[in-house]
Amino acid sequence: MNNYNIINRMKRLITVVVVLLSCCFGNLNAQQDPLYTQYMFNTLSINPGYAGSREVLSLMLLARQQWVGFDGAPKTGTFTAHSPVYSNMAVGGSIIYDSYGPVNQTSFFVDYAYHLKLNEKLKMSLGLKGGMNYYSIDYNSLQRTVYADDAYSNYAESSLMPNFGFGVYLYSSKFYFGLSVPKIIENTYEEAGSSYGEGKEFRHYYGMMGMAIRTNDWLVLKPSILTRLAEGSPLNVDLNINSIIKDKFWLGVMYRLNESFGGIVQYQISPQFRFGYAFDMNTNELSSYNSGSHEIMLNYEFNFDKKKVLNPRYF
Repeated sequence: MNNYNIINRMKRLITVVVVLLSCCFGNLNAQQDPLYTQYMFNTLSINPGYAGSREVLSLMLLARQQWVGFDGAPKTGTFTAHSPVYSNMAVGGSIIYDSYGPVNQTSFFVDYAYHLKLNEKLKMSLGLKGGMNYYSIDYNSLQRTVYADDAYSNYAESSLMPNFGFGVYLYSSKFYFGLSVPKIIENTYEEAGSSYGEGKEFRHYYGMMGMAIRTNDWLVLKPSILTRLAEGSPLNVDLNINSIIKDKFWLGVMYRLNESFGGIVQYQISPQFRFGYAFDMNTNELSSYNSGSHEIMLNYEFNFDKKKVLNPRYF
């Protein structure tokens, strides 16, 4: 396949996802869920339909430090696990810790997915997600000029908010497409126990698509796109292309529309274990106030099947 055909396929890939999301979710427009540059290796946290798609027990740990040098910048830690369990069923779970300024959130969610075989190559998974989000604000960590302000009489507040979501994931060995809403309930912090003002969990809508294009015996190109929609926030689009060299070394670039650009490096240390690192730099006004964002990812899969090793999964 020549470079012209590859570029055309990538353009069609981007166009299809944006159009589908616009049709499905309309003109939505505050981003609250954590951002991930290595989202393609952390799919379970946003789409429960992904559970079991790796066909083995898969564990993933990811740490992100956003906007290094910016006081109160977001820090995120994520752990996910998922596996097939019986026939076409799979289960999974995720723990996500996210902090920014005085705000801390810890989410605990479990996932269930049912996989349908559409033909010899294509499968579709329907997933459900349910759990709790523990939200807290430490007012004492804020710098104040008037210490007698009644707004700080309670130095900390917390809320425990239940939620659930769903996702659809269509996949083969060379292609994937997903739509998901990981949190459907739009909880308000005041109703959950907040004393001052009212905050709200906005519903986030995700769309994703990617493919693996083998150009020769040693190189696979993997373009992908992730879109996010949330009320009060503009459409967020991540564009990525990874080069996979001899099924061992991943080297990629990313662009987040009107926000940042960066790179991804990953190495398959063994058939079971791989390590990834990502760096991104802002292209907007924030670029003057931070020195970039960093992510480290560790993934271990209980994959001891020689057949699966000879036929690696790219999604």
